[in-house]
Amino acid sequence: MSASLPEFPWDTLAEAKALAAAHPDGIVDLSVGTPVDPVAPVIRRALTAAGSAPGYPTTAGTPGLRASVAAALSRRFGVTGLGAAAVLPVIGSKELIAWLPTLLGLGAPDVVAVPELAYPTYEVGARLAGAQVLRADSLTQLGPQTPALIYLNSPSNPTGRVLGVEHLRKVIGWARERGSVVASDECYLGLGWDAEAPRPLSVLHPSVCDGDHTGLLAIHSLSKSSSLAGYRAGFVAGDPELVAELLAVRKHAGMMVPTPVQAAMVAALDDDEHEDAQRERYRRRRDALLPALRAAGFRIDHSEAGLYLWATRDEPCRDSVTWLATRGILVAPGDFYGPAGARHVRVALTAADERVAAAVERLT
Repeated sequence: MSASLPEFPWDTLAEAKALAAAHPDGIVDLSVGTPVDPVAPVIRRALTAAGSAPGYPTTAGTPGLRASVAAALSRRFGVTGLGAAAVLPVIGSKELIAWLPTLLGLGAPDVVAVPELAYPTYEVGARLAGAQVLRADSLTQLGPQTPALIYLNSPSNPTGRVLGVEHLRKVIGWARERGSVVASDECYLGLGWDAEAPRPLSVLHPSVCDGDHTGLLAIHSLSKSSSLAGYRAGFVAGDPELVAELLAVRKHAGMMVPTPVQAAMVAALDDDEHEDAQRERYRRRRDALLPALRAAGFRIDHSEAGLYLWATRDEPCRDSVTWLATRGILVAPGDFYGPAGARHVRVALTAADERVAAAVERLT
């Protein structure tokens, strides 16, 4: 099976990482985007309080968790009409994305459409299911093919691009006419920075889907918004029939979020104060890194939202990676995300403030 998958991208950065780590003042790792900020006390208390649960967790999630997901999506992002049957916790969003085509029963005859610049796990999930992959940013690029599954990602990883409401509505209408499932990766939905850019919207927002969630799945993660990457805390919401199918298969496969993590998720979803504070940390780091990269000769494309800066010096991306690594700064090469990224690098906003300040000093 592993031979059918692409090389694990982060393994190719070993040489650049060693070069960056040799800097006298240490490495500034802006590559993977791993959260570094402490988990909020309210979340840790909830985890500890549920730590004595001896029984098996429910695959569907506790009633309290499903209610908290629906309430948070409504309060934070304006999503309406979600009932308990339309929500399902998952063991981090990457797990769901990797197995979604398999869980939906896709196989060799089926096509999975992913963005031209895309999170690599979209393609990996299609390959695990034996399905075909088609990279396309517009419906015209699909040609005569009708994908069984269409991935959207707004704000985008890696580019930070936000899809406007008309684009989202057009894709949904096209997919419904043809019976395609639309899976929207919305892990960075709360991280919009540019007031002049379109507001990031969920596919479940009434202005996008008219309150009809048929054929739609929205994938969310608490890894970045609540620094819970180590908890593996995510969820999917949308069409109750699709969610029911995912639940039915996942119960057989033992895909259960641990009970203490479910309790921690409730605390994270019910508390907006810590999420607001985390967003402001990322904003400060973005405000520091963006002008520093420009001062070093990089152009920043898109990047109006999300957790990354999409930067280029109009040279091969691996040359930019090496140039930055000699200054002790590790970033992700754009070719991780598809051929269209061959001249860009992705710069994460997730390092500690002291490390970001060090990167700024080295760049300027």
